[in-house]
Amino acid sequence: MPSGKVSIGLVQMRCEADAEANLSKAEARIRQAAARGAEIVCLQELFRSPYFCRSEDVAAFDWAEPMAGPSTRRLAALAREFEIALVVPLFERRAPGVYHNSAVLLDPRGEVAGRYRKMHIPDDPGYYEKFYFSPGDLGFRAHETPFGRVGILICWDQWFPEAARLTALKGAQILFYPTAIGWDADESPRTRGEQHSAWETSQRGHAVANGVFVAAVNRVGTEGRIVFWGQSFVADPFGRILARGSDREEETLVVECDLGRIESVRRDWPFLRDRRIDAYEGLDRRMLDETPAAEGGG
Repeated sequence: MPSGKVSIGLVQMRCEADAEANLSKAEARIRQAAARGAEIVCLQELFRSPYFCRSEDVAAFDWAEPMAGPSTRRLAALAREFEIALVVPLFERRAPGVYHNSAVLLDPRGEVAGRYRKMHIPDDPGYYEKFYFSPGDLGFRAHETPFGRVGILICWDQWFPEAARLTALKGAQILFYPTAIGWDADESPRTRGEQHSAWETSQRGHAVANGVFVAAVNRVGTEGRIVFWGQSFVADPFGRILARGSDREEETLVVECDLGRIESVRRDWPFLRDRRIDAYEGLDRRMLDETPAAEGGG
């Protein structure tokens, strides 16, 4: 497992109703990150479109593309040119009527090194994702790159400790969270602050509990009633914020991560060593408020 230093790039940007313009902007910012030394670059969730899940509209399915579609082909050329790894989120058209919120990991040869389909699908006012996306069926994975082992989780996944834990147990050293999250335009400054604090704290907790780096990549800009709060960040295995982006401006962060820090933190805080794996029965159940039928319950 690689243990040296790796520079990661996070591309935080606004999106417009022009897929080509969004893709071109992403390409320019990937070039910018690579020029500054980034070896793994991650784009934000659904980077090629506005966040269409604000409403239920069948016309939005036209934004979808195959996993091996135009975005992957275009960005594979950049991965080869700069010899970098790329995390490319996609609105995946898997089959007629079957769509996923997905991501592809491209290696420095421009080849697919990993795939992920968002596992946790929200359905809230302004975030009607269950209308568009089937739940992921690829499970939680860690993917090899020449720069380190990478885990990919997407937006709503970031609230679930089980997802982070299972990905870390697969050997991931960096958890990337491509994201689209924001405030409602009418929410008070206090509520906004509480929401952002919960979001960041949850992910920093994943870094601490698992002894890994966490990189969250959020969009900015106002779309309908949602004000996307940006503030993309990287946290180290002790939960320290190494860098944080603006809450309103487009930005390309390049952050150096010392993967050797994983070993040193886990030696001092051996949470994985001390897990009571013999005592966690029930984590595969929705609630523990009833006795399973097999044990005599009704």
